Amino acid sequence: MSYQDILYDVEDGILTITLNRPDRLNAFTITMKNEIVDALDRADNDDDVRAIIFTGAGRAFCAGMELGAEGNIFGYEIPQKEPYNVEEIRDSGGEVSLRIYDCKKPVIAAINGPAVGVGITMTLGMDFRLASEKAKLGFVFSQRGLCIEACSSWFLPRIVGVSQALEWAYSGEVFPAQEGKDGGLIRSLHAPEDLLPAARALAKKFTEKTAPISIALNRQLMYKMMGASHPMDAHNMDSRSIYYASETDGKEGVMSFLEKRAPEFKVKVSDGMPYFYPWWTPRKPE
Repeated sequence: MSYQDILYDVEDGILTITLNRPDRLNAFTITMKNEIVDALDRADNDDDVRAIIFTGAGRAFCAGMELGAEGNIFGYEIPQKEPYNVEEIRDSGGEVSLRIYDCKKPVIAAINGPAVGVGITMTLGMDFRLASEKAKLGFVFSQRGLCIEACSSWFLPRIVGVSQALEWAYSGEVFPAQEGKDGGLIRSLHAPEDLLPAARALAKKFTEKTAPISIALNRQLMYKMMGASHPMDAHNMDSRSIYYASETDGKEGVMSFLEKRAPEFKVKVSDGMPYFYPWWTPRKPE
């Protein structure tokens, strides 16, 4: 698939996905949504990609949904009568968030400028949000007569707590990146010229000495088990996962440690995930 609204660049095992509509402050479109989903599919199946960074071209990260199009403002034709068919009215930001949620690689947002509406909610499924000191953020939906989307009602309270999430959602105000950091949304603030180098340095911490299968298992376990009804559910999945890992790259990891040498991890994430992945639909070995 060729890309129109994003750029796809891999260097030193790190994929940078750049939202690339700078003349429109990288406003989100259905085309952009489709391209992001395709790019993440491509990255998950490329074992040369170890981590993913999202950023924006020009002076913005993403100014929210492109509102200039005719018809439904979110690009879908909504049925006139309830009950609505969820397959027909799925919000496009939520499709991106869910694809990020299922990603097997670490995902970092490098928020280089304004990130409002879907421009900020699409980052909630990412693992870390770094921001420029000049960035502005905003869950502006209430001031547009709308509500939060892109799975924000699931992600945001888990990241910052219910009270903080409600304050931002209720007010719909745009706030400085420092407030986002103080509220637990932003990991760290950086001078504009230092933002991408900082994001790449963080990505390298996850990729230079680690087993790809370990990263993928840890990411999926963390996210999928947040909704578990009891610690026993996590114990079951942890037990199966660490046994699987111990029979694959775990052997090499332990031997290299004992032999005081660099490990040679060989399991590929593209085809090496255990048979019980994804966690909520266990399958028996063929």
